[in-house]
Amino acid sequence: MLLTEDRGAVRWITLNRPDRLNAISPDGWDVFREAVEGFGGSDQRVLVLTGAGRGFCAGADLTPDDLTGLVGGGGATMETVGRAAQALHDVPKPTIAAVNGVAAGAGMNMALGCDIVIGSTAARFTEVFVRRGLTVDFGGSFYLPRHVGLQRAKELSMTGRVVEAEEALQIGLMLEMVPESELEHRVQELAELIAANAPLGLASVKANMNAGFQRSLAEAHAAEGKAQVECFASSDMVEGVAAFVEKRPPEFTGT
Repeated sequence: MLLTEDRGAVRWITLNRPDRLNAISPDGWDVFREAVEGFGGSDQRVLVLTGAGRGFCAGADLTPDDLTGLVGGGGATMETVGRAAQALHDVPKPTIAAVNGVAAGAGMNMALGCDIVIGSTAARFTEVFVRRGLTVDFGGSFYLPRHVGLQRAKELSMTGRVVEAEEALQIGLMLEMVPESELEHRVQELAELIAANAPLGLASVKANMNAGFQRSLAEAHAAEGKAQVECFASSDMVEGVAAFVEKRPPEFTGT
């Protein structure tokens, strides 16, 4: 279901069910969670998430039997989905979604759960849930308003309409749109640029910005101050200053 490849400091995880547009099978959520957690404990510094073939991820792949089993229940299934979504959110290193095609339902929210979304001209997004008698999951109610604003988030979730790449770029679902042939190169380039920076600083940036919507300004100051003191005590700060003075690229170790 997943392919993992390390390209220097960057780990690529590719959802690999192209015949199903990389939809996640019921047992696939734990596989995905374990892969993300494995990245968190690895030496790689940036994660890229993408899909094989012409799709990014079509969400959950449920057979008629699966659906029958969910009627009147499904709590355990949703706990599994939630753990996978939480793992992606909680991993302390930067994550990038390389959206190469359709990102539907949980697949759309999987992309939005990454720190940065880069898409090709073939990228398409849809919160398709309501068209299937369902409601948003995989953190969609958390991520989508933060990307596009509350009113647009409600419109996209209440219609389930498809958002093509150009509109996705305009409304903030993607940071950049690139030609299909350039997506992999551009994402690797960005990932390497990020990976070259101090791991402790990157982790603090991610954690504090993720928490920023729930904090007052005073709380943000306190969290930033605590993180900065930790950075002051790191060997990476010493290296960063030395590299600046010596006019050379820094070699950060994450310590």
